[in-house]
Amino acid sequence: MSKVEEFEELRPLLFSIAYRILGSVGEAEDAVQEAWLRFDGSPTRPVSTKAFLSATVTRIAIDVLRSARVRREQYVGPWFPEPLLSDPFQDPARSAELADSVSMAALLLLERLSPLERAVFVLRQVFDFDFDQVAAAVGRSEAACRQLLVRARRHMADGRPRFEAAREERDALAARFFDALREGDVAGLQELLAADVSLVGDSGGKTPQLANAVSGAGNVARLLAAVFPWLARIDVAFEPHEVNGQPGAVFRDRDGKVLHTLVLDVLDGQIQAIRSVTNPDKLGHLGQVADAWAVHRELQQARRQHRRDLSDGL
Repeated sequence: MSKVEEFEELRPLLFSIAYRILGSVGEAEDAVQEAWLRFDGSPTRPVSTKAFLSATVTRIAIDVLRSARVRREQYVGPWFPEPLLSDPFQDPARSAELADSVSMAALLLLERLSPLERAVFVLRQVFDFDFDQVAAAVGRSEAACRQLLVRARRHMADGRPRFEAAREERDALAARFFDALREGDVAGLQELLAADVSLVGDSGGKTPQLANAVSGAGNVARLLAAVFPWLARIDVAFEPHEVNGQPGAVFRDRDGKVLHTLVLDVLDGQIQAIRSVTNPDKLGHLGQVADAWAVHRELQQARRQHRRDLSDGL
């Protein structure tokens, strides 16, 4: 098998490792490409190409994450990972576990870990690498990696909900949510939301926001019901998608350009959290990005025109 063929066979795994460490599609793709360059430039073939490339992409991702953490500390507003519509690494026997590990909730918890803890957790806990492989990848002893994993597991287990709903139940609830969203049905939305549900958006300060954070079923239902029917009036549509392994949607303007994503955390038959990503820097991998400010102005104009029409009808 040629180097190119070996690399392409492993690319889905390499991307999945890098994305879970970095939370960025673009940075993960860059890390994978850099790993290829190092592999292609090596004069000798490694004993295990998988071990070599996994270790290489992990080290690259750790270095990138160390500098990215400084940028994230200066980020405007809440920071979310870049939305991922499909994880290229497929393992039917562990599909639920892999989907859980790439959820927004899990990736945000990973942000609590140091870069080394995060890498060890991803390699060992998510992808089941042996400790000798983990140690070689992060440049630490096996004993040190075991300690890093213990700390990482403790942080991840602290207050972490698991999305235990069966896929059919979860998808049915999501379908009801999006139907109620289309209709602006406050009561229908509120019925599906946990009492302490939160709605949070990541705009990076670059787009109009629904809100920095809204909590409580009544508040969230009223806000959603007030906004989304108006978006439909100006031809903003959404496509239900699995986003980061959870039910969600991609919203597009009338020209089909990506406006934002929405993802739902479902637990115990209710929606526990709703997260939107509107930062255009995080949406480019999904397609051409819409001008959110132009959409916002059109929305405001439509509302003003509606009020004038109502006034003229009196």
